[in-house]
Amino acid sequence: MYGLVNKAIQDMVCEYHGEETWERIKQKADIEDIDFFIGMDSYSDDVTYRLVSAACEVLNTPADEILQAFGEYWVNYTAEEGYKELLASAGTSLPQFLENLDNLHARVGLSFSQLRPPSFECEHTSDKTMELHYQSTRQGLAPMVIGLLHGLGKRFQTNVDVTQVSFREQGETHDIFSIKYTDLQSDD
Repeated sequence: MYGLVNKAIQDMVCEYHGEETWERIKQKADIEDIDFFIGMDSYSDDVTYRLVSAACEVLNTPADEILQAFGEYWVNYTAEEGYKELLASAGTSLPQFLENLDNLHARVGLSFSQLRPPSFECEHTSDKTMELHYQSTRQGLAPMVIGLLHGLGKRFQTNVDVTQVSFREQGETHDIFSIKYTDLQSDD
């Protein structure tokens, strides 16, 4: 994964739990030799998985919860790290944005040559429901997708109810999420 992901994990931990906790996580993940992550550099996926595992131990929190929190954090983090316009170009509503995720990743891939993005396919089941099909070469990141969907709901001022209905880790070919969404009314 790219350093931007690991840097986001670091920033999230430091923001919510402090520098000292981050240092304990780095030590437990056996990456004390990395002083900082370079956003555009590629790192072994193992580094990211070790960080999540170490965070589970240090924070006494299940991986699903950490990955969901990270997914939600990632939405604002990437906007603040210089990708706001790119994110804006992918859509002005939750369904439109989700429809354009693969295109968004293709555009990101122009800058990140070793990017191995997941693939998303939307299947609209009604006016305000859809199934999101998620495929990735990486294992165990479905909870992050749930967090991303909640973060995108906040971004688009949309209530989002997500239920995972198909689980790759249980032998299915890929993960599927059932999404119900309603736009929030503004209080003008």
